[in-house]
Amino acid sequence: MDRKTLNSDGFPRQFARSRRFSLGVPRHFTVSPDGDRFLFVRTGSGTDPVGRLWEYDCGTGEERILADPALLVGAGSGAVPEEERQRRERARERSEGVVSYATDDAGRLVVFALSGALWAVRTDGGAPFSVPAAGPVVDPRPSPDGRHIAYVSRGSCHVVDLTGTDRQLARAEGPEITYGLAEYAAAESMGRLRGYWWAPDSRRLLVARADITAVERRYIGDPADPTKPPRAVRYPAAGTANAEVTLWLLGLEGERVEVEWDRKAYEYLVDAGWDAHGPMIAVQSRDQRTVRTLTVDPATGATQVLHERTDPAWVELVPGTPTRTASGALVLPEDAGGTRFLTVGGLRVTPKGLQLGEVLGTADEQVLFTAGEDPTESHVWRHEPGHGVRRLSRAPGRYTGVERGGTVVLDGVTERGPEVSVVRADPDGDGGDGIGAGAGAGAGASYGVIASLAEEPVVVPRPVHLTLGERELRGALYLPSWHQEGTEKLPVLLDPYSGPGMQVAIRARAWFTCVSQWFAEQGFAVLVADGRGTPGRGPAWEKAVHGDLLTPALEDQVDALRAAGARFPDLDLARVAIRGWSFGGFLAAAAVLHRPDVFHAAVAGAPPTDQRLYDTHWKERFLGHPDEQPENYARSSLVGHGHLLRRPLLLVHGLADDNVAVAHTLRFSAELLAAGRPHSVLPLPGATHAPADDGVNENLLRVQRDFLRDALGGFKVPEERTSGE
Repeated sequence: MDRKTLNSDGFPRQFARSRRFSLGVPRHFTVSPDGDRFLFVRTGSGTDPVGRLWEYDCGTGEERILADPALLVGAGSGAVPEEERQRRERARERSEGVVSYATDDAGRLVVFALSGALWAVRTDGGAPFSVPAAGPVVDPRPSPDGRHIAYVSRGSCHVVDLTGTDRQLARAEGPEITYGLAEYAAAESMGRLRGYWWAPDSRRLLVARADITAVERRYIGDPADPTKPPRAVRYPAAGTANAEVTLWLLGLEGERVEVEWDRKAYEYLVDAGWDAHGPMIAVQSRDQRTVRTLTVDPATGATQVLHERTDPAWVELVPGTPTRTASGALVLPEDAGGTRFLTVGGLRVTPKGLQLGEVLGTADEQVLFTAGEDPTESHVWRHEPGHGVRRLSRAPGRYTGVERGGTVVLDGVTERGPEVSVVRADPDGDGGDGIGAGAGAGAGASYGVIASLAEEPVVVPRPVHLTLGERELRGALYLPSWHQEGTEKLPVLLDPYSGPGMQVAIRARAWFTCVSQWFAEQGFAVLVADGRGTPGRGPAWEKAVHGDLLTPALEDQVDALRAAGARFPDLDLARVAIRGWSFGGFLAAAAVLHRPDVFHAAVAGAPPTDQRLYDTHWKERFLGHPDEQPENYARSSLVGHGHLLRRPLLLVHGLADDNVAVAHTLRFSAELLAAGRPHSVLPLPGATHAPADDGVNENLLRVQRDFLRDALGGFKVPEERTSGE
């Protein structure tokens, strides 16, 4: 392959304009009850940020656009309500236009919001049409029977029929109260992005009310524009008050019943739903050691304990649980003996060593879920009584999916990039032993592929997958494509995340694997490793960081580096740098503070330097309450250790970050300065925790490269490898 192509300076530009190669990728799938068709969202190309609503015909393999924002509201999608902007920030949404939608049970009426306006379209023909609403619309969802649409506007919960007759079911009593929206901790740290749920009979809703009056107020300003007033946000920092969340049963005719549970003991509403057996909710204690599944009496709001999970560290929240099968069998995770099992009706249905990731849904008595035997992969599985569990996806990668009416849509990120395959079961066949992208068609199954319009990266990852050290850390080594073994020593760049909630050493071509390869093409040997605390290796591995988020994570990076250096002599362990963002940024800064004997330079992006400044649910999960266990916060923070810095350090932070506040970096920088420790700070005006500006994202890669090259020195990059720079 041509060196100039591999090392083209065009990669950062491509990375930015493609929004991390997310544009043009099909997502958000909904299969019709008969399995004959399904809906999805996809932008127009790999550089077009505007999402469109599509329908796929499983019989013909044809796609058609149901809604194009450019034809409805003009180019782009215009301004969105502040509540919707916050929802997208929590979801890390990078596109515009139609970014989400909801359907009735038949999959015939589809609703979505554009520029705060309510739109609907019928899949049986006709153009999209606007539905009059009382104000800016957030999170619209049709009733199961398709006769009404619920939505949130200015914190109040509304229901409108298709003629525009609007009813306000719950009015926000003040500016700090919302009905039908997820509060910050739920959306950012619990994975609950919803705040209301329809009853199956379409006559009532289960609605969350969030009162954030007692939550700590923070102010986010724009120092680049001193004439602009700061924005006030409510942020529940560790040890401080959470939002007060209650639940209400709201009838279309005005009925209102409060759901009762011990909110003092269980202040977190983890999830909720309403199926044929009635409403069901999951609540969690503040110390997160207990999660209860409760049934709700829809007439009185009274609750009963259906199940209780406890753990001496914390109860891990598994997406998609709790849920029930058609017979009412409760579907839950169970942690035991180093394995996270799937249980149905109280019985374990998955084998030891298969780690449950997420429950994707149920159909009759079948359960669709994700799980992995190897932490570098995650696959879609199905459990069916009498048939056990069967893996549906085959090729290496990380998958999710949906199933309905005999059709499975497998949404995968494989070693070739994003791949979406459609599997239609033949009622006269058995479906074979396995289905999915990369699998041979089994008996009784037909296949289709949904086109991805995403750009192909000009730098293609070439990882060497590794198992490193005594703890068998999963890692990947990225070497320059032009490097010839034994000809020269390469400086090493560790490129980890290594925190709870994310893995980077995976058998899939994700955006971060492309970035690691790009840094390799710049002259580094790039090593990534997933240490203790990362998901995918079972509960004992995840909870090894309980009480100390720093020591195990840093030890594992050092061990991975030394093990890789012993196997690959071309790695120059006398020149080692580390970079990262968020938890990875925290880890990078900690590396040069505490292990300057190993790490010689670091770039730390949006690092949470003071664990007390982070949110309640996420931080107290690992470190406990700061008033009760202050030593855990001191042990896991960078503040107080600034005097240890001896190596070059670049701190990068978005000034509009409402997740990891810029105060983390500013206070730490002040501490470094007071200790006489030179360092660099790069502020990003207007940037949130996930910077959205293409120019920032493009040049941020180059700034990091140049800083690390200068810090390590001794780079030998032939002219042809930097052509175009």
